[in-house]
Amino acid sequence: MKVGLIQQSNGSDIAANIEKLQQNIRKGAMQGAELVVLQELHNGLYFCQTENTELFNQAETIPGPSTETFGALAKELGIVLVLSLFEKRAPGLYHNTAVVLEKDGSIAGKYRKMHIPDDPAYYEKFYFTPGDLGFEPISTSVGMLGVLVCWDQWYPEAARLMAMRGAEVLIYPTAIGWESSDTDDEKKRQLDAWVTVQRGHAVANGLPVVTVNRTGYEPDPSGQTKGIQFWGNSFVAGPQGELLTVFTNDREEVRIVDIDKSRSENVRCWWPFFRDRRIDAFGGLTERFLL
Repeated sequence: MKVGLIQQSNGSDIAANIEKLQQNIRKGAMQGAELVVLQELHNGLYFCQTENTELFNQAETIPGPSTETFGALAKELGIVLVLSLFEKRAPGLYHNTAVVLEKDGSIAGKYRKMHIPDDPAYYEKFYFTPGDLGFEPISTSVGMLGVLVCWDQWYPEAARLMAMRGAEVLIYPTAIGWESSDTDDEKKRQLDAWVTVQRGHAVANGLPVVTVNRTGYEPDPSGQTKGIQFWGNSFVAGPQGELLTVFTNDREEVRIVDIDKSRSENVRCWWPFFRDRRIDAFGGLTERFLL
């Protein structure tokens, strides 16, 4: 499977962002990508730095304008495309939703972000209702895609359930970065932890992991913080956690990565974690805490 990753910086002009995305998607397709993955909330700025009811106007229905626009492009190029959208489900009900478009432009499936953060500069609980579609892989012409979103990437349970339901690759559209007041040592610790936990999902499940983050600086409109420097560093890990590609921190890039899906079966035979799981002893995982 040839996977195209698009790491992009965004501005306040949504139409310009979408035009740049379309150009980059075309670049990926010209380089042979069969599957192209975009970053989290790719149409605009990462608006969750503040709580502002006017920003709900940016949400859209699914199907809607973005699935129509990008669906036409997916059909033209003959690619499977992973989108990340601000979904308006009903008045007062919104989700952070990944949509997978098939090669004919149709919607193959969607995933609503399950884990919703609420931290300084990441006020997502104000905007997004937690997902209700579960951890279900999406069947496409290139394989079974286990699509999750950003904060989901810290939770091994989410990756495991996708793998148990037949995902052949784990995909994480992402928007994460540094707050400028963090020290250089703290920035390194955060980035290393982010990469490590996702490589751990690859190892524990014997699956490739594709993570696409945004890059560039986005100011805090409220002025309460110094904004976010998105750390880029998009990467692909193989089923033993081996890094197949790692992007830069501070540049827009389009890359194609070859993923050999057959390696997953070999790796699972060598490291039979699924065979040896003590499922009879895991009931406590459904509790919040055990003390």
